[in-house]
Amino acid sequence: MMTVVYIGLGSNLGDRGRNILSAIEKIGAILGTQVTKVSTIIETVPVGGPPQGKFLNAVIEIQTNLTCRNLLTGLQSIEARLGRARGVLNAPRTIDLDILLFGGQTIREDDLIVPHPRIQERDFVLGPLKEIAPEVAAKI
Repeated sequence: MMTVVYIGLGSNLGDRGRNILSAIEKIGAILGTQVTKVSTIIETVPVGGPPQGKFLNAVIEIQTNLTCRNLLTGLQSIEARLGRARGVLNAPRTIDLDILLFGGQTIREDDLIVPHPRIQERDFVLGPLKEIAPEVAAKI
């Protein structure tokens, strides 16, 4: 059975647009996963963290037969392949992939919280989500 999932994408290092498009392509190539909707890519100012350049952000809808944990592993692999370095919280990054919603599930684990805990505070997520799934965004 396929689960509808919403993923937030962000990039503020390197060729930001290419990073977003490459991540979308790689997400669509994950076995058992297909990209079904892609929002407009928007430019936004960073929220939190050290001083840094503007982000490009988007939200995609996918359908997957993976578990949330397995999808997270796949997304983190894509981040690593696209040069994401982890360390400083909210630091500049080539790509950031966040699972926003995973079907109707609520997940509370040390390193996996769904729905994304700050989704309601982030216009750079809510705007693109409203564009591709207004009925979903209205429930947040």
